[in-house]
Amino acid sequence: MLEFSPLNKTWVLDVDGTLVKHNGYKIDGHDTLLDGVEDFFKKLNPEDKVVLLTARKGEYLEDLKLFLKENNIRYDYLLTDMPMGERILVNDRKPSGLDMAYSVNKNRDEAFDVRYVINEGL
Repeated sequence: MLEFSPLNKTWVLDVDGTLVKHNGYKIDGHDTLLDGVEDFFKKLNPEDKVVLLTARKGEYLEDLKLFLKENNIRYDYLLTDMPMGERILVNDRKPSGLDMAYSVNKNRDEAFDVRYVINEGL
C-alpha cells in the first residue's frame, strides 16, 4: 500500500482494463465497470483531480462519457486517442524529499483493489 501526504492529488487513470472491462464496448456492445472501481471513486477526496486516458478513438467519446456519468465516475479531463504503448509520468521531488509521482500497475480486467492504491485514512 502506498502512503501519501495530506496534499490534494492528481489521479491519472487508464480506462480500458483498469476501470472497465478491456474492449467490452466492442466485444459486448457496452462497457462494464470492474469490481472495486465504484468504491475507489467514493473514497477520492472531492478536491483531487482525475485525468482519464484511453486509446479509444474520439468517435466513442460520447458513449464513454454517458457510461461514466451513469456510473458516477467523476473526472476532470478525459483524453482519447492515446497511444497503446507505455504511459510515462515524470515529476519533480519536493525539497522536503516528498516524491511527487507514483505508478501502480494492475492486471488487466482484475478488480480495482482500493487498498493497494489509497491508504485507509484518505
